[in-house]
Amino acid sequence: MSSKPQALTSIGPMRAFAANSKKIAVELIEINENLLGFNQYITEYYKQLSETWGVAQKKVNQKAPKIPQDVEQIEAVKRIWIDIFDNDFTELFDSKKFGENYGNLVSKELELTKHWNNITNVILQSVNLPSKEEVDEVYKEIHSLKKRVSKVELELKKEKRKNAK
Repeated sequence: MSSKPQALTSIGPMRAFAANSKKIAVELIEINENLLGFNQYITEYYKQLSETWGVAQKKVNQKAPKIPQDVEQIEAVKRIWIDIFDNDFTELFDSKKFGENYGNLVSKELELTKHWNNITNVILQSVNLPSKEEVDEVYKEIHSLKKRVSKVELELKKEKRKNAK
């Protein structure tokens, strides 16, 4: 083994990782692009929520008595608050603008997840470990086998009971 740092990329898992580093770099660039869009959509999401909250709270303040004097007034203020907030937020959630923004937000989030999964798979592949999909397939097969074994065991118990009689 050489004492030169560049020689490290020519042995073992580092060789595979170096070969796959371009894939990781491409994924990171795409992640940054998606993060810009995600940040725009999440900013708009919270802007819409906070504006709706502010408007609803102003409506409550106008309708409710300044200082509730008894239990009935406190209950009335709660009912006013619930009704106004329910109506205003339902109106927000039903709006086309909110729906489009929320859809775009979820879409960007899924794209980010896809890129992180791709990076993870490249790294796992570089060190000769199974990918998440491969592990999931093994878990499914184990689950299927457990079900089959349980079924066979149950049939054996039934057969033993039948033979015992």
